[in-house]
Amino acid sequence: MSQFPIARRRLLQSVGAGLLMPGLAPAVLASVKDRPQLTDGVQAGDPFGDRAMVWSRCDRPAKLVVEWDTQSMFAQPRRVTSALVTAASDFTGRVELTGLPAGQAIFYRAWFEDGNTGVASEPWFGHLRSVPAQARDIRFVWSGDTVGQGFGINPDIGGMRIYEAMRLRLPDFFIHSGDTIYADGVVPAQLTTENGRVWRNLTTEAKSKVAETLGDYRGNYRYNLMDENVRRFNAEVPQIWQWDDHEVTNNWSPSKQLDERYHTRDIQQLVAPARQAWLEYSPMRPQAGDTGRRVYRRIPYGPTLDIFVLDMRSYRDGNDANLSDKMDANSAFMGRAQLDWLKAELAASTAQWKVIAADMPIGLGVPDGEVSPGVGRWEAIANGDNGPAKGRELEVAELLGHLRQQQVKNTVWLTADVHYCAAHHYHPDRAAFQDFDPFWEFVAGPLNAGSFGPNPLDMTFGPELVFQKAPPAQNTSPFAGFQFFGEVNIEARSGELTVTLRDLDGVAVYEKKLAPV
Repeated sequence: MSQFPIARRRLLQSVGAGLLMPGLAPAVLASVKDRPQLTDGVQAGDPFGDRAMVWSRCDRPAKLVVEWDTQSMFAQPRRVTSALVTAASDFTGRVELTGLPAGQAIFYRAWFEDGNTGVASEPWFGHLRSVPAQARDIRFVWSGDTVGQGFGINPDIGGMRIYEAMRLRLPDFFIHSGDTIYADGVVPAQLTTENGRVWRNLTTEAKSKVAETLGDYRGNYRYNLMDENVRRFNAEVPQIWQWDDHEVTNNWSPSKQLDERYHTRDIQQLVAPARQAWLEYSPMRPQAGDTGRRVYRRIPYGPTLDIFVLDMRSYRDGNDANLSDKMDANSAFMGRAQLDWLKAELAASTAQWKVIAADMPIGLGVPDGEVSPGVGRWEAIANGDNGPAKGRELEVAELLGHLRQQQVKNTVWLTADVHYCAAHHYHPDRAAFQDFDPFWEFVAGPLNAGSFGPNPLDMTFGPELVFQKAPPAQNTSPFAGFQFFGEVNIEARSGELTVTLRDLDGVAVYEKKLAPV
């Protein structure tokens, strides 16, 4: 693929550490102790047409300034300045770069200017690849689950190394499939793992307890941004974020019963500050829906690819036995508004490939305790009965039936959540519900968390287990290497889409090539 040489990427980051490139003259310079501090690097996100978002954070009220150019020497930079960032957003800010030429390398530099004095911080440098207008080869990666089960930033192994493995694949962008933080997961100084091996963590006050306040949730994001691999990755790979449960607490739904670690028993008292912190720290383009709090959205990426980013958390009803015979509020998962949006957007898409980024799998049983003795409670879509669609499965049945009726082809589902990797092929000949065309679902993760699985398959939609790689025991540490990300390559000439599942070191463990229909 035509991408930036790694040597140049490393040069850019050394520059971002504090050296000024020729032509950079931001506002007023001052001594280091008087200058604003760009505290957490930069992130780019949600590339869309001739646009992309750039995010950063300061240590005081200031304005985020971003300059971009198609050349690394910034001979003709274009500048964008944010409104004043304040404590109301934890001093996070974002700007939207506009007028980007299609399909080109975009270099950018970001700094903050003090809201009172105009004094400028040192700059941080990043780059991205703008959305193509014509068909070209595309590569992107996806995964989920960062800093789970107490496995945080371990300096003994170089921190969260899987982010470096993804960066070295030179992807056009990254889909974070949810569990961007583990707000309910304490990070202790050390953990004893398999064979008595000790895992050491960097620790912070925010990760010493479960998150309950807005400050707690913000501290979880700042913890992840302490990792050098993450900051380097963020500056070089645009991201498309979605959220799942651990951004609030494990398996949350309206019926969630909080445990004794929490001072409140009302789950809604956690959801509001958790959502605010996620929106502050994600490099996402603000959405108009749901008074600016909407997560689901479509990201078109040239004529070859549309990405449909789902929110399987915000609109669900309470986790229960998931056996309702009718689709109503009690069986909601995506919810009526999102389901209708997804049906319409998929039917209207002219892209060759339609990737559905789901924060939870379709056919894997994800248990959440019991409703009553012997009656399971379910966290995801499947209900474990292998029969006709019921409960949350009814939404999926309606969607799949609509895609068949509208002759929507070349859909691929990508997900994470279950902390192992797998490839599933769904076919009506094996299914209890048969009104759909065959499709593939690929699972990857975790990024830096305990490894689990494998989970049982529910046969309502006829999945076949084609491949899986899971740990030998539940909650296996990252030491064991069962950390995974997925990679998608779309070849412009043939139109073929290839999915590769890769491990902690970027080594391929499975590959599947799909030809467009």
